[in-house]
Amino acid sequence: MDNHPRVLLIEDQADLAANVFEYLEARGFIMDAAPDGMSGLALATDHDYDAIVLDLMLPGLDGLEVCERLRGQAGKDTPIIMLTARDTLDDKLAGFGAGTDDYLIKPFDLPELEARLQALITRARAGFGTQLCVGDLAYDTATMSIARADQPIQLNPACRTILEILMRASPKAVSRERLERALWGEDPPDSDSLRSHIYALRKAVDGPFESRLLHTVHRYGYRLAAAPDSGE
Repeated sequence: MDNHPRVLLIEDQADLAANVFEYLEARGFIMDAAPDGMSGLALATDHDYDAIVLDLMLPGLDGLEVCERLRGQAGKDTPIIMLTARDTLDDKLAGFGAGTDDYLIKPFDLPELEARLQALITRARAGFGTQLCVGDLAYDTATMSIARADQPIQLNPACRTILEILMRASPKAVSRERLERALWGEDPPDSDSLRSHIYALRKAVDGPFESRLLHTVHRYGYRLAAAPDSGE
């Protein structure tokens, strides 16, 4: 890849970490490493990486909590690959709900990890910029101008935050917990507060238009997409 992508590896198994670190470094990646969740979270918060390789089972903070804090408190949208020995659907849903972008089940081949990193980084770089689009909805994060079908939309700061998270995740669903952390950190108010913001956002984004973009995912959260999921 061009520009020598910078990758943070958060892994407590020393042998595995050394193998991954040496392999990716030899392939042109600029590598940093952390052996536990707390130090990994600090590095990921203080520096800008092209991607993070994050183990699920870590001492201190586990991978899910590291991911949730990065997405919520730190507001980082760095692509994350979660490494785990667990391959159940519930575990994967928990990871995606926390904000991870991809899963790799242990044991894995190093070339596969490299290929997945390249795909995530290429996608993230291609989408880098200020213009977000889902269907006929457009949001320029630099000017904070929002429009659907060329009709301007006015939103308060909380609704803009929710909209940006949903647009960046589209068409994937985002959990209620992740949205609450992005708005209020670790001390969210009562559950009706998020619901009120979603109501206002839906009224502004979908109210005047025939087709819906904002969809509720039952018992999970919300997604922004031009077409509803078959399970909705």
